Amino acid sequence: QVRLVESGGGLVQAGGSLRLSCAASGRTFSRYAMGWFRQAPGKEREFVAAISWSGGSTYYADSVKGRFTISRDSGENTVYLQLNSLKPEDTAVYYCAADPAYYGPKTMYDYWGQGTQVTVSA
Repeated sequence: QVRLVESGGGLVQAGGSLRLSCAASGRTFSRYAMGWFRQAPGKEREFVAAISWSGGSTYYADSVKGRFTISRDSGENTVYLQLNSLKPEDTAVYYCAADPAYYGPKTMYDYWGQGTQVTVSA
């Protein structure tokens, strides 16, 4: 069982930055691939970024490539999402997810957090 808790969301102006954190419980965190997704009002949940269990491989949605960076610190059981050059269209609830086997852009992860709100003003 893995419990995920996101933090770091907030209100920021366009062009600004935020760093989201996802703290995971469980001793086997280092063996889980992690993903970040987001969901804007009235829209489906969409993939943002993923990182392999080793941290050696990352994968980004085209809409955030070059602006967002995913990383993990297995010693602290935490995965991060650095959001730079934010745009109003990045406004959404951001969720982290974990899975022992799947690594990719589909919502096939076994475990999900409750989400953290990111709002980007124009």
